[in-house]
Amino acid sequence: MTSTTQRTERRDDGRAGGIPSRDHVIGVDLGGTKIHAGIATTAGELLAEKRIRTSSDGSEAIEQIHALVLELCATAGVAIDRIAATGVGGAGVPDATGASFDLAPNLTALGGTPFAGRLGELLGHPVVIENDVNVSAVGELVAGLGRGHSDFVFVSVGTGIGMGIIANGVLLRGAKGAAGEIGFLPLGADPLDPANHVRGALEEVTAGDAVSGRFLLGAGSALSPEEVFARAADGDEHALLAVDDEARWLAAGIVAVTAVLDPELVILGGGIGSRPDLVPRITSWLARYGQPDLPVRTSLLGPLAPVIGAAAIAIDAAAAAQKGLSR
Repeated sequence: MTSTTQRTERRDDGRAGGIPSRDHVIGVDLGGTKIHAGIATTAGELLAEKRIRTSSDGSEAIEQIHALVLELCATAGVAIDRIAATGVGGAGVPDATGASFDLAPNLTALGGTPFAGRLGELLGHPVVIENDVNVSAVGELVAGLGRGHSDFVFVSVGTGIGMGIIANGVLLRGAKGAAGEIGFLPLGADPLDPANHVRGALEEVTAGDAVSGRFLLGAGSALSPEEVFARAADGDEHALLAVDDEARWLAAGIVAVTAVLDPELVILGGGIGSRPDLVPRITSWLARYGQPDLPVRTSLLGPLAPVIGAAAIAIDAAAAAQKGLSR
């Protein structure tokens, strides 16, 4: 996101003629384990950001976001009535009404909750929601490795796996908003087993707990994915096998995606996907799958990608609302 100079006719408190100027937005990345939010101007300058832990099942997420927005406003010295809109990227798929999230196994308490409406009532401005990986793709498009590319995919790997698709320069959502849910590709785990239908077969073998589980089977010790990667870097045989298996299945998913979308670039993010030591292993497997020339790179924005992308969709929502009022 780029910086901007405030208009000279605007007072220091953001008011023109005593009327609050809604010239800021909030971008929120809502995950199963953390909430990461930032405040930005409507011209795209990120002013402040903060991360907190999500309540155990997401049941307090609305109240947590409300408190976080107030804190960000205080940090940036921006009154809450200057916020034009809030964008929330959540670990799920917006329902048909755009009010809440479906397919959100890591935010079970939000199922059926009129999330956007309730949060909007607390904040006093419109709230727009989108899939968290989709907003990461938007973040890459406006401020990351996606700049200059009209066709690319952003693959996030961490607690789960998901993909955001930029096609012809715009976000591709699909008929039901679920485009990019590659965790459901019938790869890795048995796709006919109902137990693998909640997260999807590919997610069963690529999510963080799968990395830990493979190491546990090989070495008999329970470690976090971060610890498994650290041991692999030190040459631990069992950890190396666990990491290589992760790369193998991620490469298989990328090959399937490439056959359909033919992207210019694959950008990796998330707690696992952002590890640069994973890229050489993925490219090695891609070569073995017959795709040696597909560019795969690690996001340079890191955890800011979804925050920036969520702010971008909030800017779009604010602009659309202003356009509607001016008619």
